[in-house]
Amino acid sequence: MGTDQQAGFFGSFGGSFIPPELQQAMDYLTEQFEKYKDDPDFIEEYQYYLKEYVGRDNPLTYAKHLSEKLGGAKIYLKREDLNHTGSHKINNVLGQILLAKRMGAKRVIAETGAGQHGVATATVCAMFGMECVIYMGAEDTRRQALNVFRMELLGAKVVPVNKGQGRLKDAVDEALGDLVANYKNTFYLLGSAVGPHPFPTMVKHFQSIISEESKRQIIEKEGRLPDAVIACVGGGSNGIGSFAHYIDEPSVRLIGVEPDQAPTLTQGVPGMLHGFKCLVLLDEQGEPRKTYSIAAGLDYPGIGPEHSYLKESGRAEYYAVSNEEVLEAFQVLSRTEGIIPALESAHAVAYALKLGPTLSHDQVLIVNLSGRGDKDVEQVFEMLKEKK
Repeated sequence: MGTDQQAGFFGSFGGSFIPPELQQAMDYLTEQFEKYKDDPDFIEEYQYYLKEYVGRDNPLTYAKHLSEKLGGAKIYLKREDLNHTGSHKINNVLGQILLAKRMGAKRVIAETGAGQHGVATATVCAMFGMECVIYMGAEDTRRQALNVFRMELLGAKVVPVNKGQGRLKDAVDEALGDLVANYKNTFYLLGSAVGPHPFPTMVKHFQSIISEESKRQIIEKEGRLPDAVIACVGGGSNGIGSFAHYIDEPSVRLIGVEPDQAPTLTQGVPGMLHGFKCLVLLDEQGEPRKTYSIAAGLDYPGIGPEHSYLKESGRAEYYAVSNEEVLEAFQVLSRTEGIIPALESAHAVAYALKLGPTLSHDQVLIVNLSGRGDKDVEQVFEMLKEKK
């Protein structure tokens, strides 16, 4: 795909544009990641915890009733919602905490939007006995109060961020500020495929387990590759993990789905954000634009550099869906399959509801169900009540 992984560039996107003292910390992190990612002992430990703690492999479930209802393609759901802590976030968090342990870190910091990454980080910090500080936008702490309690229950300190919109971007700003001040004893466990190199590469590496499994599973079930893989995109970690092992399979369409109120990939322009270059939504002053999504985990004005590259190169397609379509998908999947998806994941389901009926019965779609909807049920209840 013409990506220069060493320099952390994907085409013209990516890189590391940060203060020199922070660059030293990133260089060390890159060196340690490169050292351990292929180390047999590291891999063995990672795989042990994926199986015994996370519960992988998770199923690739044939959504029979949904497929029949739509009357088109066969739809399979990659069940990241069945992971311990309820989403794909644990895949990456586990890999990074094992790296942090080998680097001798005692303090871990993270940012979170919907709270799932924060919960996953607090979970592994509890298991490995590390101090844990989670930065979360003040608005998101209100929207996801249950996840805040979960993090605190697991021993993490949750720091509400009131700056800006009090959302995910602002939480990342604060976490990066903490890292600049404390990089000698602190490991920043970044949750999405964004930020300066090596984070996008590292997050993809640990999340690629999603497509590694789904590729093997779909061949077992259908004897062939899918026609398309669909995933929601905010920062892009579940999306890049879902796509990773299909990028070099040109017959497979890669489809990312984003909120129409944070349409980074459908309307973004090349720009700088959080120390890397990506497609970003800018306002008239050239500043990152205010975004909104009913799914807090997708509420980000930028996108991972590899997604930016996949969009620009034409390898992947990206579409926006409305809040109404997402709420409908949330209910449809719940009623037809007995599976309540996270609002983030419901974006991918919403696009599948549109695409599925246009395809023939012998075509196959994989929808990545990045998380479960327990955290969103109260929010959806309130939104549907208002509509009545």
